[in-house]
Parts: sequence; C-alpha cells; structure tokens
Amino acid sequence: MHEYEEDGYQVYKMGLWSPGPGCHGGCGAEVYLKDGKVVKVEGDEDHPYHQGRLCPRALALRQYIHHPDRLKYPMKRAGERGSGKWERISWDEALDTCEQKMRDIREKYGAESMVFGQGTGRDSGGPIIFLAYAYGSPNWTLFGLSGIACFTPRLAACTMVMGDMTFPDAAQFFPARYDDPDWKCPEVILSWARNLQGSQCADHYFSGHYVIDMMKRGAKLIVVDPYNGWEASRADLWLRLRPGTDGALAMGMIKVIIEEGLYDQDFVEKWTFGFDKLKDEVATQSLDEIAQITWVPVEKIVEAARMYAAAKPAQMRFGQPLDSNAEAVASIHALASLWALTGNIDNPGGNVISRPVKGVTVYPYSTVEVIQLYGQEFVDKMNEKRIGADKYPLVKNFRSWAMSDDVLEQMETGKPYPIKGLWCQTNNFLAGTAQDPRRHYEAVRKLDFNVVVDTFMTPTAQAIADIVQPAGAITEKDSAFTTGIPLNPIYKVAETEEARMDWEINFELAKRLNPQAVPWPNVRALFDQRLSVAGHSFDSLVEAGWALAPKGDPTCPYNRHEKGLLRPDGQPGFRTPSGKFEFYSQKFEEYGLNPLPHHVEPLESEISTPEIHKEYPLILCTGRRVGVMFHSEHRMIPWLREINPDPPVEIHPDTAAKYGIKDGDWVLLEGTYGKAKRKAKVTPLTHPEVVVAQHGWWIPEARYEGDGNPYKVWDININQLIPMGHNSKSGFGGALTKTMLCRISKVKEGEEVSYA
Repeated sequence: MHEYEEDGYQVYKMGLWSPGPGCHGGCGAEVYLKDGKVVKVEGDEDHPYHQGRLCPRALALRQYIHHPDRLKYPMKRAGERGSGKWERISWDEALDTCEQKMRDIREKYGAESMVFGQGTGRDSGGPIIFLAYAYGSPNWTLFGLSGIACFTPRLAACTMVMGDMTFPDAAQFFPARYDDPDWKCPEVILSWARNLQGSQCADHYFSGHYVIDMMKRGAKLIVVDPYNGWEASRADLWLRLRPGTDGALAMGMIKVIIEEGLYDQDFVEKWTFGFDKLKDEVATQSLDEIAQITWVPVEKIVEAARMYAAAKPAQMRFGQPLDSNAEAVASIHALASLWALTGNIDNPGGNVISRPVKGVTVYPYSTVEVIQLYGQEFVDKMNEKRIGADKYPLVKNFRSWAMSDDVLEQMETGKPYPIKGLWCQTNNFLAGTAQDPRRHYEAVRKLDFNVVVDTFMTPTAQAIADIVQPAGAITEKDSAFTTGIPLNPIYKVAETEEARMDWEINFELAKRLNPQAVPWPNVRALFDQRLSVAGHSFDSLVEAGWALAPKGDPTCPYNRHEKGLLRPDGQPGFRTPSGKFEFYSQKFEEYGLNPLPHHVEPLESEISTPEIHKEYPLILCTGRRVGVMFHSEHRMIPWLREINPDPPVEIHPDTAAKYGIKDGDWVLLEGTYGKAKRKAKVTPLTHPEVVVAQHGWWIPEARYEGDGNPYKVWDININQLIPMGHNSKSGFGGALTKTMLCRISKVKEGEEVSYA
C-alpha cells in the first residue's frame, strides 16, 4: 500500500531521487504530510533494498521543500545580466518567451546552436534530451564537466569490454535480500576510491550500508584510497596510493595474478579474449616501477592481489575519482580486468551485471537506446552536428553527449558554427560542475539567450540567466527511478506555489516547438508507455510501491552469459564483438584507442612536470564528499549547514605546521591555473603531500547585489585551479579534479576572507 494515515498525518511511501536529497539513490521513504505540507520524512522499512535507511539530506527534506528562498515563480531579468534584478512573470510568459527566442535561434542559426546543459542529481537527463531532440539540437551535455568525468567513463569502459556495467552483488535483486538461497556473501570486498562515511548518495543503487552488512557477515575489506576514511581505518588491508595512479596499481595487481597463476583458468579460457596480449603487456613493467609510481609498496600490491584472487567470491566497488584519471576509460578497463581474471562476473557475491528492471528506462541515454527510439538515420544526422562526435569515437558511438570541453571552446570561437543559447537545467556550473568556471562565465554571458531551471536562485542563475523557471522538489513531481534495483515510483503529493516538475516544463515546451515529436497527451501517458515493458502503468507502479525482475529474467542475475541472456542473438556470452570479456578490446582498436588497459600520468605531477612540482609541491584532491551535501546543493539547509558550515580544505598536521597553518585558519590555495580561499581543517586523515577540498561551495546567505561575485563564488570555488580541455583521447575522463598541483599559505593579516 502506498498511502495510509497515522496520528493525523497522511503518509506516502515513495522512492526518493531529487530535487531534495540530490542523489541518484532511489531510496525508499515514508513522507508525512499535514495540511498539504511535508512535516517529516523517514525511511521505509518495507523497501526491499534500503530497508528503512536514509541519509541526512532526506531526513532534512522538509527544510528543503519549505525553505523561504525556494524559487516559487517564473522570473525574468529586469536589468543587465548579472545585475541581480528580477521580475516575476507568469508561466505563459515564461514559456512564450522561451518558445520565441528558441525559434529565432533555430531559424537564424540552426537548432544545433542551442546547447542543453544538465548537471547531476535529479532525473533531468530524460526531460532534457527529450526537449533537445524535439527542438532538433544534438547538443545535450553535462555542461562544464571536463571529459564528462562522472560515471560515463565507467559506463564506456565496461560497455566496450564486456557489453554491460556491473555492480557489487548486495542481493539487491531479490525481495529476501541476504536470505535468498542463491546469494553468497563475498569473502573479500575490494573498495576502490570510495568512502562510506563521506558518500553523498547511493550512487546508482549503492548506499554504504551494504558494506557494513557484508562485514558483519564475515567479508574482509581491501581499501584503495589516499584518504584514511571510515573504510580505510577499518580495512584488513589499506593501499594508500598516489592520486591518479589507479590504472598503474590495477596493472600491478593484474601482473601478480597472472604471473603467479592465481587467475580463474576455466573462466579465462572460455569467456575472455586477449589474455595473452594482456600477459605480454604486464610483463613490460616491474612491480618496483609500479610501486614508485603509485606510492604503494610492492609487498602490499602483492598481498592485495593474492587476497582478492583467492577469495571465492570477491567483489569490487569503486567511485567517481576513477572517472577523473588522465585516461579514465583505460584505468577502469584495468579494474574490470580484475573481475574477469578471477571469474567474478555475474556470479553470486561477485560483480553482477546491472540492467534496469525489465529494461525500463524513462528516457534513453546511450546511443543504442537512442537508435532504438529514434532510428539510425536520426542518430546519423545528429552526429553530423553533435559537438565532439567528429573527434571522439565514444561520443559518436557510445553515449549521446556533446563533448563539454569542445562545447566551451565552440562558445568562445564560434567554429565550426556559433552557439547562441543555453538551456541549463539542474546545473549550477559556476559553483560546482565547471572546471575553469571563469571561462564558462565569460562564454555563456555572451550568448543570445539563457534559461535556468532550478529550485533555488544559484550563482549560475544570478549570473547568466534571462529566464529562471522554478522546478518542483521530490514531492512535487511524477517520475520513476529506473536505473537500478528496484524500479521505484515517484509521485506528486504536494505543491509549492507555481513550481513545476522538470518533465512538465520540458514536455510543454517540446510540444510547442515540435508537436510531431510529442505524440503523448501528457507526461503520464509517456511514462505509461515506457513502463509497459515491465507490465506496469504509472498508477499501477505507484500502487505496487516498487518492482523487481523475477529470477530467470534477463535483468536478474546470475550467470547470464552462460544462459544466452545477455546478447541480442540469444547466444551465450557477452555483448562484445568476440562474445567474450575483452582484455584486448576490439572496439577500442576499431576506434583508434589503445585496446589494452594502461596507465597515463596526470597532466601535472612529480613525474610529468617536476619543474612545476618544485613550485607547487602538494596534490589537490577536490570533490571530497560529505553526507550532508550533494554537489552544490544544501548550503542553505539549516540542519545540514550546521554539520558542515564552512568551505574546508583538509591538511595533514605536518604540512600545516610546515606552512604555519592552524585549524580554522583561512588559507589560500594556488595552482598554475588559479586560486581560491578555504578554511583549514587540520587532520591526520589525509596524506602529508595531499590536500583535500570539498567542491561545489557557494554562500547562499551572502545576498547578491550585482557586484559580479554571486554568493562569493569567486572567493571560494576550488574549480578555479582546474583547467578544461585536457580530457582523455576517448573524450571521457581526465577532468583533473583529483591531481592538480598546488601550494598553500595562510591568508595574510587584513586580507578579506569573511563571507558572513
């Protein structure tokens, strides 16, 4: 039952996504309403995966939804861009203005001259690509993020070498969870670049509680992380590597497993391709060299490889820092090869292939899905103008993003065609998403027309928007969480003034701009069609509460490669040219990329730029996650801000003492590309040669007066130290958010730093 009454409250059971919690988690919640207002949120103990657990952001949801600074009405600028002057308008005027301006751009310059930029978090990708394609633009992108370096490199690598993405098996496919007779507890969890304590979200179905569940059942923990977080401090084995050297470490472990004969011979012989070439590759480098590159001693590399290979089963979980490697796709190819070497693919307790329940997606993301919905001719036409498709094979052939680095360059140069407008939805790029944010600021302010759709007036909205549209929060929208286990409904139970859900805004505008592309009478009808493959309408899914695929379905494990459930032709194997896991990727070879996993040194490091390292001796890791904030959200939420009040940088005590810095001091971080101020947090958890900073900071209480520094973003935005345009050869990865060199100094007496 999805709705009931309790002590005078109306209680609704639903999945949570965003806006509000911010994340991709799809957690099950019970939302309590009284007189039409959300008064509290609790975890739903009946939810098959999260089982009543919720993060602080979800528990503080009522403060988000009913915050006095929520955007409640459409607004248009009443002065120059960035003046901070706004005028309330009606939805009719907002949509009429967008329709007319976007028509003008399309008629004068072509639909490709309008860029559709999303951020992460809520289910914005579906409505944005829906609007972009109805309008006729191929340029949908994760705007500002160099190399699209969040999750896409993982998807690309795994799809190219095995045809699917995998996730650790936490029994998430089964209603009985850990009591299901087919599930096995892993003997070892290899947690790579993840931090349970600081995780922002379930990150596609995996909130950290499952790691604790496994450890209670006897699983041992190997942690690969330069930071001594919750998991590292409790690990059976901790490998403290140098940031950005994950690929080298993985190749070292591969070397040990192959040369000591620890691999699963049956799986390798029957289900993999290119083993001999991989064997030859790892023979070219010594463990001593790898230890020097990674900072991990040889004996620990060997111990980790043996421990992981000996476990039956073992599983690996890894996080976003891998997406930021110089050649992220190659690094993740190396990690995936560890699953294949040990036979831990789609096996109980290993890394299971994760497909949406019954194949449901609310709207397509991959090129394959776009072809299925729109046809090959449509995709070929889009690729003629999609920014980056001519340079990056994975942009053309894997995922339908425009390349964000090239989008920025084209905004600046107007070549090969001009960019004239930006539709910016769920993306506060000036404070969070964009590297080199000042370049983005200058480029976007020169465009003819900019729209921002969000829940709060962010620095981005203040600085660049002509029209601002108020988006609905999680309890003010209809949607479905379809990208994991289980399939969760999200449905509207309340309203905040005139805020509208993202799908409603984009659906209406798409219908105005291209009625033929919108055959559905309303958004619910579109959802009904997309959910029908799972045997559900939107209403029936709401009534059911959630859905899981039954055993034997192609979207439910195990060992589907043996049963012919993974390939379109029904034959055993994987969705690759060879039908096997490819250590030597034929797709990479076809696309002119290195077909074998490998390591590439970061742009700046003690190895690649020793002269820069002398002047800037510290490695800057940005993007440090905290459970109370998601990217640039939640800085205005009282309960959450109390826990994390200031924009910090974490410094080892020895390093702090060296530079005369004490805990709580304001410090200046400087690199070869820019600088930013932060508040020092002196802690032994970070490495003496590594400083760790949270990203996404802005100061909502610093009221904006049109001074060009919206909410103090130019004082504290750490992304000012990180460049664009150094993404990997494939296009995906290489955002450099974890590996730029910097120096640190205490802010001089009398220098302005306060944001109060």
